[in-house]
Amino acid sequence: MKNAASPILAIGLMSGTSCDGLDIAYCEFSRQATGWGYKILAAKTVGYSDSFVKKLQEAAAMSGKDLMRFDREFGSFCGKAVVEFLAEYRLEAPAVVASHGHTIFHTPALGVTCQIGSGAALYAACSIPVACDFRSVDVALGGQGAPLVPIGDQLLFADYDYCLNLGGISNISFKQNDRLVAFDICPVNMALNELAALLNMPYDKDGAAAAAGKVSASMLNELNELDFYAQPAPKSLGKEWFEQSFQPVMEKYKRLSVNDRLATCSEHMAFQMAEVVRAQCLAPQHSTSPSPQKLLATGGGAFNKHLMKRFAELLKDTCTVVIPDAQTVAFKEALIFGLLGVMRIEKENNVMSSATGSSRDHCGGALYGI
Repeated sequence: MKNAASPILAIGLMSGTSCDGLDIAYCEFSRQATGWGYKILAAKTVGYSDSFVKKLQEAAAMSGKDLMRFDREFGSFCGKAVVEFLAEYRLEAPAVVASHGHTIFHTPALGVTCQIGSGAALYAACSIPVACDFRSVDVALGGQGAPLVPIGDQLLFADYDYCLNLGGISNISFKQNDRLVAFDICPVNMALNELAALLNMPYDKDGAAAAAGKVSASMLNELNELDFYAQPAPKSLGKEWFEQSFQPVMEKYKRLSVNDRLATCSEHMAFQMAEVVRAQCLAPQHSTSPSPQKLLATGGGAFNKHLMKRFAELLKDTCTVVIPDAQTVAFKEALIFGLLGVMRIEKENNVMSSATGSSRDHCGGALYGI
């Protein structure tokens, strides 16, 4: 850790597989003895139009030329959103805008990952230095390119034993024998939102429809037996796996009511997430730890009361599940991408090989305007 210096302002941008909008977090980062301190000074989610969501969902099937055009369109959209956000909240320009982009392809085993949102177009639209494309170097180094948030969990939320994010896909990070470990666990909103759409809802608010359904034992067993769950970490999930492995099970049981399928998928997710945490809580390195341990749950899925209730019940007497304030729940990923951008311009390693499986720790992210 370098010596203390003036705070650094950054904007983090996050667009997840749920396609529910662009999260913008305007943050102040300051160096501290044990890592970084932060403040979220302003935050907002900019919604996508129905036509834009359709393009995001169908982008994987676009021609190369059309995808390149959409890449620039999405970058311009992000840059204009930043300009309007700064004007709305009367904020000074930050040192860097750090963008996750929107994932279209992610098959690291084939060396493939693609997050659209052209950094050049983003910079051209906002005239603020941009850091983006954080996954590509990691994949080139033999890693999964994901998850990227664990370094932020370690530096910003060290008071918790585990940090769980429930977005389109759930991922977790924790310390194991003084080594940072992180990996994707299972689909969450990617599956639940697809089922909710069958009820003409953008999402299952509070998990109410799932709570009204009944769990199918046979569907639950098939989901729990998917090969991914038996694979060792590091590992990551993408839309490709969801479409090839998870969706066929949901389709096989379409005779069930939507509520029953929501109930079953929710039970599956709660079980898979709890299994991961239980395995760590009972591991030898935690034998002398105070019980119960603490888990920080954030991301859109943390607002799903039914899912979080089942998850907490499965961890009873093992781990306390903490859901923080709504701003932290909603904008933690954007916050951490802001930190990744700051670390990129400060030339500090912002991707941990223990989390992604790459050949070494490194400083990831392409820069524009610097």
